[in-house]
Amino acid sequence: MRISTGIGKQPAEGPVAIREPGPKRGGLGSGLVGDLIGNHRHHGGSDQAVYAYARERLEEWAAELGRDLPNGMFGENLTTSGLDVDAARLGELWRVGSTVVLRVTGPRIPCATFRARMGEPGWVKRFAAVGLTGAYLSVVTGGEITVGDPIEIVYRPDHDVTTALAFRAMIGQRSLWQQVALAGDDLSDELREMAAAGRTYRLR
Repeated sequence: MRISTGIGKQPAEGPVAIREPGPKRGGLGSGLVGDLIGNHRHHGGSDQAVYAYARERLEEWAAELGRDLPNGMFGENLTTSGLDVDAARLGELWRVGSTVVLRVTGPRIPCATFRARMGEPGWVKRFAAVGLTGAYLSVVTGGEITVGDPIEIVYRPDHDVTTALAFRAMIGQRSLWQQVALAGDDLSDELREMAAAGRTYRLR
């Protein structure tokens, strides 16, 4: 059986429209027009409208793995440069280009599809051990973006809950949930529910 997946991204030529996609189930999927979401149960929707990963991190992994990692290789639909994505705080706002505004909602959880795409032994746990997963973002203001557009942090909350910290809590460090909860209204529904229940993901 062939399963449809949208993890294989290709760099776009020309402007790309960004929109609020709505819920995972019954919504438009991705926040980028023309971007495929294969599994609507686990991916896409408002809180995962955009997945940002830093070009600098790709270069680090490329050196470690001894292979080329083009933009989009990790399934990101926004490859950044010059921005410390993993230090982004939950609720942080980014302006991309002149119009689009995105809100940081949480970290990426590596999945079996990512493991299959990479084809590296123990990839999910290896990626998770580094703990720098990039960031999911929701769309506050839509518009168009294009390659080379600047990304500016226009708002940073006064808490210290980063995507990297939230990721560590999500994959098993339950003692961090109390700290993650300090993000308050900047928590996504998923993170708020996980923090309240002390629930974590089991990586395979």
